[in-house]
Formats: sequence, C-alpha cells, structure tokens
Amino acid sequence: MSIAFVFPGQGSQAVGMGKDFIEQFSAARLVMEEADEVLKQKLTKLILEGPQDELTLTENTQPALLAISMAILGTLEQETGKPAYQLAKYVAGHSLGEYSAHCAAGTFSLADALRLVRLRGQAMQKAVPVGNGSMAAILGLEIDQIESLLKDFTSANHLCVIANDNSPGQLVISGHTVAVEEASAKATEAGAKRALLLPVSAPFHSPLMEPAANAMKDALDEVSIQEPKLEVIANITAMPIQGKEFISEMLVKQITGRVRWRESIQHLAQLETDHVIEIGAGKVLTGLNKRIDNTINAFSINNPSDMDEFFKLIA
Repeated sequence: MSIAFVFPGQGSQAVGMGKDFIEQFSAARLVMEEADEVLKQKLTKLILEGPQDELTLTENTQPALLAISMAILGTLEQETGKPAYQLAKYVAGHSLGEYSAHCAAGTFSLADALRLVRLRGQAMQKAVPVGNGSMAAILGLEIDQIESLLKDFTSANHLCVIANDNSPGQLVISGHTVAVEEASAKATEAGAKRALLLPVSAPFHSPLMEPAANAMKDALDEVSIQEPKLEVIANITAMPIQGKEFISEMLVKQITGRVRWRESIQHLAQLETDHVIEIGAGKVLTGLNKRIDNTINAFSINNPSDMDEFFKLIA
C-alpha cells in the first residue's frame, strides 16, 4: 500500500477551519501556538473568529492554511505515534500547499515554513499593482484548446497564460486584466461552459510575478533546507524532486510557472499510489483528485472524525 498526503492552497481558507482539532488535541494547539509566536500575530484568533476579509488577505491566508495543515498532520502523528514519513511515501501541495508538503517532509522547520509563506504572500501581493492583473477559471475546455487560444496573448503588455491545470476541464488563466477578460470571452466562444473571473487581487503563477520570485529566491537562500524524508512532487514539474539542491529552484519557478496538479496526480497514480489523502482546510483537492483518476482512493481529513478512515487504512 502506498499513501500520498496532499495539502491545499489559497481558496480553501474559511473562518473556523481546524477548530475541532485545536480544541481537542494538544499537538494541534502546539502548532498554532508556535505560529502565533513566530509570526508575532494572533493568527489562531483570526482563523477561529475572523473576520473573513482579514483572513482572506494573501499574507494571512498563506500562513493560516499552512498552520492548519500542520496542526492536523501533527495530530495524526500524535494519535498514531508515527512521524509523517512512516505514514506516507509521497507528499504534494497545490501552490502554497507545496510549502506545507515540504514542512511535512522535514525540508523546512515549521518556523521557517511560516516565515517563508508570510513573505511569499506579501511578495505576491506587491508584485503587480492592484487592478493590473487578474485570474479566471475556465470550465469545460481541455488544456490544448486553451493553449491554442492563448497564442494571441503573449506580448509583454498583453499577457495571459495557464496558471493552474487543476483537472480535466478545469483550468485557471492568469495575466494582465484586459488580456484575461479577452481570453475568457474567447474561451466562451470556443465552447467553455463557464469563464469566471476569480476574486483575487494579483495574477498568480504568471510571468508577472517575477518580482515575487526574486524575493523568494533571496529568502530561500537564507533558510536551512534539509533532505526531505518523503518524496515531494513539485508543482512545476509534476515529478518528485531529485535532491535537496533543487528544492529552492522548484519553489522559485513555481511563483511564475504553472501548477501542474492534474499531471501530479496522474504521476502519483503511475507510481502506484493507492490513497491520496488531503490534509488541511476544505475538500477542494479531493474533488479534483477524484476527477483526475477515479482509481485512486481520495479523501480528506479536515475534522477529527475523518481520522477514523485513515486509522482503518493503516491498521
């Protein structure tokens, strides 16, 4: 039996996420206490009480989601008496979730991971003036169709690219606001079921994020990177990272590059992964994973009762 843990990214946040874990398990509380101390912020209070608009600020969302994922993982480790590397073979995360995956694998300490994602959120927000960049979800077209219609959006001042390849028929585009709007209209004309502008304030995972990529390179150069104890699937390649010397490069490229989630799950299936378990807030990835490959047993752990299925699995 082969297990992969996967970790959600921005968009999965909600006020009250992780509440039952924090209230019931000391391991979860220890993670949240460390997060509050490291970030010098009442992050736990914000997560449990809101307000939602403050939690949704990128610089808060990213450490909040990482902290909740690590609180739930810490609880699993406490309840099973085993570290993550004895519970799973692979880890992966969607965008921000790749940092959670690395934290789970021991690449970064929790403190360093929290500081990195706080900086990442700030840098991504600052990279492009508000209003200059947008993202849109395109539903009902395949990746080759979208790549074809984006050939007209490659100029430096009129750029639009595929940011997320989430699952068959669900992709996200990103770039200059006008280009994204025009590409969305073209997608609708080409037969897309829906083209939805997303409520984000920056064009994530596009070349416009280059200033943020540079900021993360500098930050990662200052952090102690350990050899991962689990195999980490990189967003940018959809393949396991071969050696810790490539970790920083993968995370820097991820800022401006495509999140290849569909390919990542397909590769886990090729590696004969039987179970892909989402650790953290929400069930977004679990839904995607089932659409990508229905032969994989995909489920999520975001409240304590969800752990029962996992305990049965490893018994």
